[in-house]
Amino acid sequence: MENRILGLHHITAIAGDAQRNYDFYTKVLGLRMVKKTVNFDDPQTYHFYFGDGMGTPGSILTFFPWPRVRQGKNGTGMATGIGYSVPVGSLEFWKERFEKFNVPHGKISTKFGEDFLDFQDPDGLNLELIVPANKDERKPWETVDVKENVAIKGFHNVTLTLTNHKFTTEILTDVFGYELIGTENNLYRFRTSAVENAAVVDILEDPKAERGQNAGGTNHHVAFRVKNEETLMAFREKVIQKGLQITEKIDRDYFFSLYFREPGGVLFEIATDNPGFATDETVEELGSSLQLPDRYKDARAQIEKALPQLKQ
Repeated sequence: MENRILGLHHITAIAGDAQRNYDFYTKVLGLRMVKKTVNFDDPQTYHFYFGDGMGTPGSILTFFPWPRVRQGKNGTGMATGIGYSVPVGSLEFWKERFEKFNVPHGKISTKFGEDFLDFQDPDGLNLELIVPANKDERKPWETVDVKENVAIKGFHNVTLTLTNHKFTTEILTDVFGYELIGTENNLYRFRTSAVENAAVVDILEDPKAERGQNAGGTNHHVAFRVKNEETLMAFREKVIQKGLQITEKIDRDYFFSLYFREPGGVLFEIATDNPGFATDETVEELGSSLQLPDRYKDARAQIEKALPQLKQ
């Protein structure tokens, strides 16, 4: 892999009830819980990671489930949609499954030549299942009810809603190496050639839309993927050269990160592949027990008592 942005690494969103969140993503969507840990800044709150069997970058959707969180509102300055890649011929299966579980969903539609099915999770988070134009060879996580021929493979795209696409476009193209590959009305599609999958960013330009309110059922930030820390810090310099403020390198245990707000207001993260999720658990054990950052390990008993009980 080159020293480039390698598409999406993970996306982080806000949920309400932890059990409801866990049940939906593992039992309805059939994803694997890759990691069960806590919020670095609020250790009495879980941090869930859902993805494929290995916790591969580009498959990971994470949540902060805050009980009694107020409902958020999608709008400008935020990521307002997440697209997952699914196999050809699987959308009817998912439509029937959503009807069975009373999941709010739309009808099978098409954009940029790709069939998709939009739906919402129990907190109102906007998601889509998409049959990508490019063949997706990634191996998904299977469950008893969701087999490989219909299972979610990982991210296809993320959608940002902005009042003006121009300055965010400059970050995507000049800094991150994406290219504008198409437009449909006020939707602009960007893709990186650095990877085959999780490679698409869409910008929905809506000058009249209200500012989004980040809370339950909305996305907190979007993380882009780099190979290692050396590449991470090279991108830090590129962001600074664009006149934007960016954090120092932060150790998130399973990756190293930088955070900055792009000109349209969306919180971007750049995250490394290393060291990965199989550091405190084996691949077989991923997500099976509560893992704590070093700073909180001595407080395990208090933290476990404060966290909601989770039935896995």
